[in-house]
Amino acid sequence: MALLPAGVTVVTVADGRDDVGATVTAFGSVSADPPIVWVSVGAEGYMAEVIGAAGAFAVNVLGAGQRVVAGRFSAEGRPSARLLVTDQPHHRGGHTRAIVLDDALAALECTVRQRLEVGDHVVYLADVVGLAGVRGEGPALVRRSGRYHALD
Repeated sequence: MALLPAGVTVVTVADGRDDVGATVTAFGSVSADPPIVWVSVGAEGYMAEVIGAAGAFAVNVLGAGQRVVAGRFSAEGRPSARLLVTDQPHHRGGHTRAIVLDDALAALECTVRQRLEVGDHVVYLADVVGLAGVRGEGPALVRRSGRYHALD
């Protein structure tokens, strides 16, 4: 699967105690009407636990100029998402209170509709409840063969 290019996102959650975030390439659209997306995270990871408890999250679609952000949110033992974005323009989503990156190409606020355990992952089907205002533009960031690439 590493040969299949995938869009790069940062999924963020406000869990009441802190902010959590992770780089996620397993994300896509399920339905346009109503707008429903899916996101897949490791079942044993903290993201699955936090998304399940909060029931809401934001998805930030990264542009080619945000490789550093993708790297920060994929690092082992990373600190709070709030600390990872101190030098990045951001705000909190109006529906989820999750961190939204102002320079993302797109940002969706989502509420969990259904949780599916599939192998070693959890797939969340989620209703898009808001499109957070962002100002990013230019090529998208994709991951292929373990490396980041720009895609027009």
